Amino acid sequence: MATQTTTDRTTTDPRTADRRARTFLRVAIALQTLAVFFQAATAGLLLSTSYGETLHGVGARVMYGASMLYVLAAILAWRPGGGTARPILYASGFLVLASVQVVLGIAHIPSLHVPLGVLMFGLSLLALGRALPPARRSQRRGQGL
Repeated sequence: MATQTTTDRTTTDPRTADRRARTFLRVAIALQTLAVFFQAATAGLLLSTSYGETLHGVGARVMYGASMLYVLAAILAWRPGGGTARPILYASGFLVLASVQVVLGIAHIPSLHVPLGVLMFGLSLLALGRALPPARRSQRRGQGL
């Protein structure tokens, strides 16, 4: 009679947990980057339509939530692998910038609010580029991108 072996799904390989945490980190950074880009688009609508202020306000809340999610993902990605805490510092710094951005937006100081938004978008793109797997980055370099 053949014996069938089943795997216990409650225990996971540490490498699998590390991979999941890194994937979660990439998704969180991508969501944050999209949220900041959405804010740039709704800033234009803010100037030209009556519903722009509503969209920009909702987008601000989503962007702030995405920044908090990025901090959480950075902490979870650090824990399983025991690697460097540098992504946590980046995520925390971005959350501080997002907080300043919210304060400047509420205070209606566009001379600082707009350039800070551009800076935040650039920093978020850099963080997303760093979070990509090395194999994909080297493939993209080889394609001339």
